[in-house]
Amino acid sequence: MAKSMTLLWGSGSAPCWRVMIALEEKSLQGYNQKLLSFDKNEHKSEEVLALNPRGQLPTFKHGDTIVNESYAACFYLESQFKSQGTTLIPESSEEQALMYQRMFEGLAFYEKLNAVIYYEYFVPEGERHESALTRNKQALTTELNLWEGYLSKLLPNSYLAGPSFSLADVTVFPTVAFLFRFGLSAERYPKLGEYYALLKERPSVKASWPPLWHDNPQGHDKLKEI
Repeated sequence: MAKSMTLLWGSGSAPCWRVMIALEEKSLQGYNQKLLSFDKNEHKSEEVLALNPRGQLPTFKHGDTIVNESYAACFYLESQFKSQGTTLIPESSEEQALMYQRMFEGLAFYEKLNAVIYYEYFVPEGERHESALTRNKQALTTELNLWEGYLSKLLPNSYLAGPSFSLADVTVFPTVAFLFRFGLSAERYPKLGEYYALLKERPSVKASWPPLWHDNPQGHDKLKEI
């Protein structure tokens, strides 16, 4: 089945990583994949635009079906392959509700992270203001404290929606990994640190770990004061 799937992706992209974790969890190894370079603008190539007019990665195709938004692709994989690999939507209604809540909160979490670590990339030099970056950092700090609080209410070694690994973890873990990649303090945010330490050893996460991070394991320090 995986042979009928194609994933165009970029290393160090959280949305791409979400889909790759989902593919691993659903035991769909062996899919066709092509690593593209953001630096070389390959995500704007004709190959990508033919499948994804937004010119973004991931670009995912299964047979004749194209699903490019990362959350949509993760839902699609769970829906199409429910009985295969890890069940990513818990049976419990309470866990399901929490899973959906954390998944979609995860989108705001990711945006607030990007507003800090990629501020210079998104904002032209002449439009940058230290006060704006300070506000972005304050918003991220508030968000981090929210997630620290969420995790503190769970039992030790729990996943985001409870005892079962779910789509919430598939979609939100890459954001958490980026936090620590960019220097977030696990001492200052111990629950997020514990969650990161738990999931980074999961086989699906290790199998899909960004190649750029293998090549440069030291990371960055933009978030060390957050």
